[in-house]
Amino acid sequence: MRSGKYRSGNLLQSMTSLTQRSSGLVQRRTEASRNAAADKERGSDDEDYEPRQEEEDEKGDSKETRLTLMEEVLLLGLKDREGYTSFWNDCISSGLRGCMLIELALRGRLQLEACGMRRKSLLARKVICKSAAPTGDMLLDEALKHIKDTQPPETVQSWIELLSGETWNPLKLHYQLRNVRERLAKNLVEKGVLTTEKQNFLLFDMTTHPLTNDTIKQRLVKKVQESVLDKWVNDPGRFDKRVLALIFLAHSSDVLENAFAPLLDEQYDLAMKRVRLLLDLEPEAESTKASANELLWAVVAAFTK
Repeated sequence: MRSGKYRSGNLLQSMTSLTQRSSGLVQRRTEASRNAAADKERGSDDEDYEPRQEEEDEKGDSKETRLTLMEEVLLLGLKDREGYTSFWNDCISSGLRGCMLIELALRGRLQLEACGMRRKSLLARKVICKSAAPTGDMLLDEALKHIKDTQPPETVQSWIELLSGETWNPLKLHYQLRNVRERLAKNLVEKGVLTTEKQNFLLFDMTTHPLTNDTIKQRLVKKVQESVLDKWVNDPGRFDKRVLALIFLAHSSDVLENAFAPLLDEQYDLAMKRVRLLLDLEPEAESTKASANELLWAVVAAFTK
């Protein structure tokens, strides 16, 4: 009798365990489905951004070391020990605004208006908000909100001027993004690339951000160097869009030569020769090629016209 009860108890316990395992399996499958759906939805917004992130993950990069185009350009411009950009550099401000537009375009948030029957030039076409989904970056989201809320839309050239405050219209001064370099530097501090110090310049004190993670800076410099040396492809269509944008915007921000400074004379001459080949490209023609990002080439046209 006791043996029967014991077998019944074991059977009941086994059924209960099986039910729990089945339930757990269903829950895991449901959770996996939700994650897959979320990844798919996120991927539709960040078309060119997510593949890059996955590629970096495969190389062992942590999430904190992924840099935006703005952060990369600023990092190239910052003096490692001093922690500030050259006082004589008056190009980086507008260059960083161009980076924002391209970053938002690569993340699927912005695009140029359709051409229509009569094809307009890149600089005549308006910037359209494709998706208002937040990017998670405060500067990008602030710029995106301005563009989304502005009617009628503005051109790429106008947005670079408005976001940098270089406009004669006092009614549009509220579009200016303030303290951009300081905010980008703080982002790099949070990512463990820079640190924060106070330096005295006789008449005033200034917050500076010296380099602390030399590995990330060297990796960035190497990427720029290799793109025009060992990994040169001689075809803009085969370039990684982010690397191509980085070369153009670093040049427009007058910080590209900082990446080439460590090169030997022969390497430097070759690198600059190939950069010149890129700068001599015709943005209008390049924007019509397969897989080209029109807004990227519109920003290039705005700086090279």
